[in-house]
Amino acid sequence: AGGAGAERPQVVSHVQQALSYTLFDCKWVPRSARLLCLGSAARGTGVLQLYELRAGRLALLREIEKAKPIKCGTFGAASLQQRYLATGDFAGSLNVWNLEAPEIPVYSVKGHKEIINSIDGVGGLGIGEGAPEIVTGSRDGTVKVWDPRQKDTPVANMEPVQGESKRDCWTVAFGNAYNQEERVVCAGYDNGDIKLFDLKTMSLRWETNIKNGVCSVEFDRKDVNMNKLVATSLEGKFHVFDMRTQHPTKGFASVSEKAHKSTIWQVRHLPQNRDIFMTSGGAGSLHLWKYEYPAQRSKKDSEGAEMGVAGSVSLLQNVTLSTQPISSLDWSPDKKGLCVCGAFDQTVRVLIVTKLNKV
Repeated sequence: AGGAGAERPQVVSHVQQALSYTLFDCKWVPRSARLLCLGSAARGTGVLQLYELRAGRLALLREIEKAKPIKCGTFGAASLQQRYLATGDFAGSLNVWNLEAPEIPVYSVKGHKEIINSIDGVGGLGIGEGAPEIVTGSRDGTVKVWDPRQKDTPVANMEPVQGESKRDCWTVAFGNAYNQEERVVCAGYDNGDIKLFDLKTMSLRWETNIKNGVCSVEFDRKDVNMNKLVATSLEGKFHVFDMRTQHPTKGFASVSEKAHKSTIWQVRHLPQNRDIFMTSGGAGSLHLWKYEYPAQRSKKDSEGAEMGVAGSVSLLQNVTLSTQPISSLDWSPDKKGLCVCGAFDQTVRVLIVTKLNKV
Protein backbone atom coordinates (compact mmCIF):
# COMPACT_ATOMS: atom_id res chain seq x y z
CA ALA A 1 0.00 0.00 0.00
CA GLY A 2 3.03 2.26 0.44
CA GLY A 3 3.42 2.68 -3.31
CA ALA A 4 -0.28 3.40 -3.80
CA GLY A 5 -0.26 5.88 -0.91
CA ALA A 6 2.54 7.87 -2.48
CA GLU A 7 0.37 8.39 -5.57
CA ARG A 8 -2.59 9.69 -3.60
CA PRO A 9 -3.43 13.38 -3.93
CA GLN A 10 -2.26 15.51 -1.02
CA VAL A 11 -4.13 18.57 0.23
CA VAL A 12 -1.54 21.18 1.11
CA SER A 13 -2.37 24.41 2.92
CA HIS A 14 -0.50 26.98 0.83
CA VAL A 15 -1.51 30.31 2.43
CA GLN A 16 -3.80 31.26 5.24
CA GLN A 17 -5.07 34.69 6.12
CA ALA A 18 -6.85 35.71 9.32
CA LEU A 19 -9.85 37.98 8.83
CA SER A 20 -11.56 40.40 11.19
CA TYR A 21 -15.10 39.39 10.20
CA THR A 22 -17.34 36.37 9.68
CA LEU A 23 -16.65 34.83 6.29
CA PHE A 24 -19.64 33.34 4.44
CA ASP A 25 -18.34 32.81 0.92
CA CYS A 26 -15.10 32.89 -1.03
CA LYS A 27 -14.66 32.83 -4.81
CA TRP A 28 -11.83 32.83 -7.33
CA VAL A 29 -12.04 35.68 -9.79
CA PRO A 30 -11.99 33.93 -13.20
CA ARG A 31 -8.79 34.22 -15.28
CA SER A 32 -6.80 35.75 -12.42
CA ALA A 33 -4.80 34.99 -9.30
CA ARG A 34 -7.38 36.93 -7.30
CA LEU A 35 -10.01 35.80 -4.85
CA LEU A 36 -12.95 37.38 -3.08
CA CYS A 37 -14.09 37.04 0.49
CA LEU A 38 -17.70 37.91 1.36
CA GLY A 39 -19.13 38.20 4.83
CA SER A 40 -20.40 40.14 7.80
CA ALA A 41 -18.58 42.64 10.01
CA ALA A 42 -19.16 42.62 13.79
CA ARG A 43 -21.27 45.78 13.52
CA GLY A 44 -23.69 44.08 11.14
CA THR A 45 -22.51 45.49 7.83
CA GLY A 46 -21.42 43.58 4.73
CA VAL A 47 -17.78 43.06 3.81
CA LEU A 48 -16.33 42.39 0.38
CA GLN A 49 -12.55 41.91 0.17
CA LEU A 50 -10.47 41.34 -2.94
CA TYR A 51 -7.11 39.57 -2.51
CA GLU A 52 -4.35 38.64 -4.90
CA LEU A 53 -2.14 35.60 -4.50
CA ARG A 54 1.44 36.87 -4.69
CA ALA A 55 4.51 34.71 -4.03
CA GLY A 56 2.97 32.67 -1.25
CA ARG A 57 0.94 35.38 0.43
CA LEU A 58 -2.40 37.11 0.05
CA ALA A 59 -2.21 40.82 -0.71
CA LEU A 60 -5.37 42.81 0.05
CA LEU A 61 -6.25 44.89 -3.02
CA ARG A 62 -9.58 46.33 -1.98
CA GLU A 63 -12.06 46.30 0.86
CA ILE A 64 -15.64 47.47 0.43
CA GLU A 65 -18.29 47.86 3.10
CA LYS A 66 -21.99 47.41 2.30
CA ALA A 67 -25.11 48.09 4.34
CA LYS A 68 -26.08 44.43 4.82
CA PRO A 69 -24.03 41.26 5.42
CA ILE A 70 -23.28 39.38 2.19
CA LYS A 71 -24.12 35.67 2.31
CA CYS A 72 -23.18 34.33 -1.12
CA GLY A 73 -21.74 35.23 -4.52
CA THR A 74 -21.24 33.95 -8.07
CA PHE A 75 -19.53 34.98 -11.30
CA GLY A 76 -21.50 32.36 -13.26
CA ALA A 77 -23.76 34.71 -15.23
CA ALA A 78 -21.01 37.21 -16.13
CA SER A 79 -18.95 37.45 -19.30
CA LEU A 80 -15.24 36.76 -19.03
CA GLN A 81 -14.64 40.34 -20.18
CA GLN A 82 -16.73 41.93 -17.42
CA ARG A 83 -16.48 39.37 -14.64
CA TYR A 84 -19.32 40.98 -12.72
CA LEU A 85 -20.02 39.47 -9.31
CA ALA A 86 -23.61 38.69 -8.26
CA THR A 87 -24.27 38.60 -4.50
CA GLY A 88 -27.16 37.72 -2.20
CA ASP A 89 -27.46 39.50 1.14
CA PHE A 90 -29.20 39.24 4.51
CA ALA A 91 -31.94 41.67 3.45
CA GLY A 92 -32.97 39.52 0.48
CA SER A 93 -31.35 41.74 -2.14
CA LEU A 94 -29.61 40.47 -5.25
CA ASN A 95 -26.86 42.84 -6.41
CA VAL A 96 -24.49 42.65 -9.35
CA TRP A 97 -21.16 44.45 -8.92
CA ASN A 98 -18.46 45.67 -11.23
CA LEU A 99 -15.41 45.09 -9.03
CA GLU A 100 -13.54 47.86 -10.86
CA ALA A 101 -16.17 50.37 -9.69
CA PRO A 102 -17.97 48.69 -6.79
CA GLU A 103 -19.59 51.72 -5.17
CA ILE A 104 -22.99 51.26 -6.85
CA PRO A 105 -24.33 47.93 -8.15
CA VAL A 106 -24.85 47.63 -11.91
CA TYR A 107 -28.02 45.66 -11.17
CA SER A 108 -30.03 45.48 -7.96
CA VAL A 109 -33.34 43.96 -6.98
CA LYS A 110 -35.04 43.26 -3.66
CA GLY A 111 -35.54 39.64 -4.65
CA HIS A 112 -36.71 38.05 -1.42
CA LYS A 113 -38.47 38.88 1.83
CA GLU A 114 -35.68 37.23 3.85
CA ILE A 115 -31.99 36.30 3.60
CA ILE A 116 -30.67 34.89 0.32
CA ASN A 117 -28.89 31.71 1.43
CA SER A 118 -27.56 30.57 -1.91
CA ILE A 119 -26.86 31.85 -5.41
CA ASP A 120 -25.67 30.36 -8.70
CA GLY A 121 -25.11 31.66 -12.21
CA VAL A 122 -25.08 30.16 -15.70
CA GLY A 123 -24.73 31.33 -19.29
CA GLY A 124 -21.64 33.38 -18.47
CA LEU A 125 -17.89 32.66 -18.44
CA GLY A 126 -18.41 30.56 -21.54
CA ILE A 127 -20.19 27.96 -19.33
CA GLY A 128 -23.60 26.80 -20.48
CA GLU A 129 -25.67 27.86 -23.45
CA GLY A 130 -28.49 30.38 -23.31
CA ALA A 131 -29.21 33.58 -21.43
CA PRO A 132 -27.03 34.79 -18.55
CA GLU A 133 -29.14 33.89 -15.52
CA ILE A 134 -28.82 33.97 -11.75
CA VAL A 135 -30.77 31.77 -9.35
CA THR A 136 -31.37 32.72 -5.71
CA GLY A 137 -32.71 30.57 -2.88
CA SER A 138 -34.04 32.17 0.28
CA ARG A 139 -35.27 31.54 3.79
CA ASP A 140 -38.62 32.90 2.54
CA GLY A 141 -39.14 29.54 0.82
CA THR A 142 -38.87 30.75 -2.75
CA VAL A 143 -36.35 30.05 -5.51
CA LYS A 144 -36.15 32.73 -8.21
CA VAL A 145 -34.32 32.95 -11.52
CA TRP A 146 -33.17 36.37 -12.74
CA ASP A 147 -31.90 37.70 -16.03
CA PRO A 148 -29.93 40.88 -15.19
CA ARG A 149 -31.02 42.32 -18.56
CA GLN A 150 -34.62 42.36 -17.27
CA LYS A 151 -35.41 44.77 -14.48
CA ASP A 152 -37.15 43.84 -11.22
CA THR A 153 -39.08 40.74 -12.29
CA PRO A 154 -37.72 37.19 -12.06
CA VAL A 155 -37.97 35.04 -15.20
CA ALA A 156 -39.07 32.15 -12.97
CA ASN A 157 -40.39 31.90 -9.42
CA MET A 158 -40.65 28.54 -7.68
CA GLU A 159 -42.65 28.94 -4.51
CA PRO A 160 -44.70 26.69 -2.24
CA VAL A 161 -48.14 25.89 -3.69
CA GLN A 162 -51.26 27.03 -1.86
CA GLY A 163 -51.51 25.35 1.53
CA GLU A 164 -47.98 23.97 1.40
CA SER A 165 -45.76 25.12 4.26
CA LYS A 166 -42.79 27.22 3.24
CA ARG A 167 -39.38 25.61 3.77
CA ASP A 168 -36.08 27.41 4.20
CA CYS A 169 -34.18 26.99 0.90
CA TRP A 170 -30.51 26.45 1.76
CA THR A 171 -28.95 25.71 -1.61
CA VAL A 172 -29.52 26.17 -5.36
CA ALA A 173 -27.66 25.09 -8.49
CA PHE A 174 -28.05 25.27 -12.28
CA GLY A 175 -27.57 22.31 -14.59
CA ASN A 176 -28.41 20.80 -17.99
CA ALA A 177 -27.56 24.05 -19.83
CA TYR A 178 -26.10 22.26 -22.86
CA ASN A 179 -28.15 24.11 -25.49
CA GLN A 180 -30.22 27.30 -25.82
CA GLU A 181 -33.48 25.70 -24.66
CA GLU A 182 -32.59 23.31 -21.88
CA ARG A 183 -31.93 24.37 -18.29
CA VAL A 184 -32.76 23.11 -14.83
CA VAL A 185 -32.45 24.41 -11.29
CA CYS A 186 -31.95 22.10 -8.34
CA ALA A 187 -32.90 23.35 -4.87
CA GLY A 188 -32.34 21.82 -1.44
CA TYR A 189 -34.36 22.66 1.66
CA ASP A 190 -34.07 22.50 5.45
CA ASN A 191 -36.45 19.51 5.71
CA GLY A 192 -34.48 17.29 3.32
CA ASP A 193 -36.48 18.07 0.18
CA ILE A 194 -34.61 18.20 -3.12
CA LYS A 195 -36.55 19.66 -6.05
CA LEU A 196 -35.56 19.76 -9.70
CA PHE A 197 -37.24 22.54 -11.67
CA ASP A 198 -37.26 22.38 -15.45
CA LEU A 199 -36.98 25.95 -16.74
CA LYS A 200 -37.82 24.90 -20.29
CA THR A 201 -41.27 23.57 -19.33
CA MET A 202 -41.56 25.71 -16.16
CA SER A 203 -42.52 22.64 -14.15
CA LEU A 204 -41.31 20.52 -11.25
CA ARG A 205 -39.51 17.67 -12.98
CA TRP A 206 -38.54 15.55 -9.96
CA GLU A 207 -38.43 15.65 -6.20
CA THR A 208 -37.10 13.50 -3.40
CA ASN A 209 -36.30 13.76 0.29
CA ILE A 210 -32.99 12.79 1.92
CA LYS A 211 -34.46 12.95 5.45
CA ASN A 212 -32.08 15.67 6.58
CA GLY A 213 -31.49 19.33 5.82
CA VAL A 214 -29.84 19.79 2.40
CA CYS A 215 -26.80 22.03 2.84
CA SER A 216 -25.35 22.00 -0.68
CA VAL A 217 -26.23 20.70 -4.14
CA GLU A 218 -24.07 20.79 -7.24
CA PHE A 219 -24.13 19.24 -10.70
CA ASP A 220 -20.77 17.86 -11.77
CA ARG A 221 -21.00 20.25 -14.71
CA LYS A 222 -23.59 22.82 -15.74
CA ASP A 223 -22.97 22.82 -19.48
CA VAL A 224 -23.60 19.15 -20.32
CA ASN A 225 -26.57 16.81 -20.45
CA MET A 226 -27.36 16.24 -16.77
CA ASN A 227 -24.83 13.67 -15.60
CA LYS A 228 -24.46 13.61 -11.80
CA LEU A 229 -25.73 15.63 -8.86
CA VAL A 230 -24.25 15.61 -5.37
CA ALA A 231 -26.37 16.65 -2.39
CA THR A 232 -24.88 17.06 1.08
CA SER A 233 -26.72 17.02 4.37
CA LEU A 234 -26.84 18.23 7.93
CA GLU A 235 -25.89 14.88 9.46
CA GLY A 236 -22.72 14.16 7.51
CA LYS A 237 -24.09 12.14 4.62
CA PHE A 238 -23.93 12.93 0.95
CA HIS A 239 -25.84 11.44 -1.98
CA VAL A 240 -24.69 11.15 -5.57
CA PHE A 241 -27.58 10.91 -8.03
CA ASP A 242 -26.99 9.62 -11.55
CA MET A 243 -29.04 12.17 -13.52
CA ARG A 244 -28.56 10.51 -16.92
CA THR A 245 -31.59 8.21 -16.66
CA GLN A 246 -34.88 9.22 -15.03
CA HIS A 247 -37.25 6.35 -14.25
CA PRO A 248 -40.96 7.30 -14.51
CA THR A 249 -41.69 6.38 -10.86
CA LYS A 250 -38.35 5.66 -9.16
CA GLY A 251 -36.64 8.83 -10.37
CA PHE A 252 -32.83 8.77 -10.34
CA ALA A 253 -30.52 6.09 -8.98
CA SER A 254 -28.23 7.22 -6.16
CA VAL A 255 -25.45 6.15 -3.83
CA SER A 256 -25.00 7.66 -0.37
CA GLU A 257 -21.95 7.88 1.84
CA LYS A 258 -21.62 8.78 5.52
CA ALA A 259 -18.61 11.00 5.13
CA HIS A 260 -18.19 13.42 8.00
CA LYS A 261 -19.12 13.14 11.66
CA SER A 262 -20.93 16.45 11.35
CA THR A 263 -22.66 18.65 8.79
CA ILE A 264 -21.31 18.65 5.22
CA TRP A 265 -21.48 22.34 4.42
CA GLN A 266 -20.31 22.27 0.80
CA VAL A 267 -19.62 20.12 -2.22
CA ARG A 268 -17.55 21.34 -5.17
CA HIS A 269 -16.56 19.36 -8.26
CA LEU A 270 -13.12 19.76 -9.78
CA PRO A 271 -13.71 21.88 -12.92
CA GLN A 272 -11.13 19.88 -14.90
CA ASN A 273 -12.47 16.43 -13.89
CA ARG A 274 -16.13 16.13 -13.04
CA ASP A 275 -15.74 12.73 -11.34
CA ILE A 276 -13.64 14.24 -8.53
CA PHE A 277 -15.28 16.39 -5.86
CA MET A 278 -14.49 17.82 -2.45
CA THR A 279 -16.77 18.05 0.57
CA SER A 280 -16.24 20.37 3.53
CA GLY A 281 -17.34 19.56 7.03
CA GLY A 282 -18.56 21.02 10.27
CA ALA A 283 -15.50 19.77 12.13
CA GLY A 284 -13.12 21.71 9.89
CA SER A 285 -12.23 18.87 7.55
CA LEU A 286 -12.06 18.48 3.77
CA HIS A 287 -12.64 15.16 2.03
CA LEU A 288 -11.64 14.51 -1.58
CA TRP A 289 -13.73 11.90 -3.44
CA LYS A 290 -13.79 10.09 -6.73
CA TYR A 291 -16.93 8.69 -8.35
CA GLU A 292 -16.64 5.38 -10.18
CA TYR A 293 -19.28 4.55 -12.78
CA PRO A 294 -20.84 1.07 -12.81
CA ALA A 295 -20.19 -1.27 -15.74
CA GLN A 296 -23.61 -0.28 -17.11
CA ARG A 297 -25.27 2.98 -16.13
CA SER A 298 -28.81 1.85 -16.88
CA LYS A 299 -30.93 -1.30 -17.02
CA LYS A 300 -34.53 -2.17 -17.87
CA ASP A 301 -37.05 -2.81 -15.11
CA SER A 302 -39.67 -5.60 -15.32
CA GLU A 303 -41.94 -3.31 -17.36
CA GLY A 304 -39.12 -2.49 -19.78
CA ALA A 305 -38.62 1.08 -18.55
CA GLU A 306 -35.04 2.36 -18.32
CA MET A 307 -33.71 2.93 -14.81
CA GLY A 308 -30.34 4.23 -13.71
CA VAL A 309 -27.68 2.25 -11.87
CA ALA A 310 -25.64 4.05 -9.22
CA GLY A 311 -21.88 3.83 -9.09
CA SER A 312 -19.64 4.01 -6.05
CA VAL A 313 -17.49 6.64 -4.37
CA SER A 314 -14.01 6.26 -2.96
CA LEU A 315 -12.16 8.57 -0.57
CA LEU A 316 -8.94 9.87 -2.11
CA GLN A 317 -7.79 12.05 0.79
CA ASN A 318 -8.98 13.90 3.86
CA VAL A 319 -7.43 16.64 5.95
CA THR A 320 -8.49 18.65 9.01
CA LEU A 321 -7.64 22.34 8.71
CA SER A 322 -9.72 24.03 11.37
CA THR A 323 -11.65 23.44 14.58
CA GLN A 324 -14.56 25.34 13.05
CA PRO A 325 -16.86 24.49 10.12
CA ILE A 326 -15.49 25.07 6.62
CA SER A 327 -18.50 26.83 5.17
CA SER A 328 -17.31 27.82 1.70
CA LEU A 329 -15.20 26.20 -0.96
CA ASP A 330 -14.19 27.13 -4.51
CA TRP A 331 -11.84 25.48 -7.01
CA SER A 332 -9.89 27.72 -9.34
CA PRO A 333 -11.43 27.39 -12.82
CA ASP A 334 -8.03 28.07 -14.38
CA LYS A 335 -5.38 26.24 -12.35
CA LYS A 336 -6.06 22.59 -11.64
CA GLY A 337 -5.81 21.73 -7.95
CA LEU A 338 -5.87 25.31 -6.68
CA CYS A 339 -8.64 25.78 -4.15
CA VAL A 340 -9.84 28.35 -1.62
CA CYS A 341 -11.91 27.69 1.48
CA GLY A 342 -13.36 29.83 4.23
CA ALA A 343 -14.09 28.73 7.78
CA PHE A 344 -15.85 30.12 10.83
CA ASP A 345 -12.48 30.53 12.57
CA GLN A 346 -12.40 33.74 10.46
CA THR A 347 -9.64 32.38 8.24
CA VAL A 348 -9.40 32.05 4.49
CA ARG A 349 -7.07 29.31 3.22
CA VAL A 350 -5.61 28.75 -0.21
CA LEU A 351 -4.95 25.06 -0.82
CA ILE A 352 -3.05 23.12 -3.43
CA VAL A 353 -4.25 19.60 -4.18
CA THR A 354 -1.45 17.60 -5.80
CA LYS A 355 -1.40 14.54 -8.10
CA LEU A 356 -4.93 15.06 -9.44
CA ASN A 357 -3.85 13.77 -12.84
CA LYS A 358 -2.88 10.43 -11.22
CA VAL A 359 -6.36 9.50 -9.99
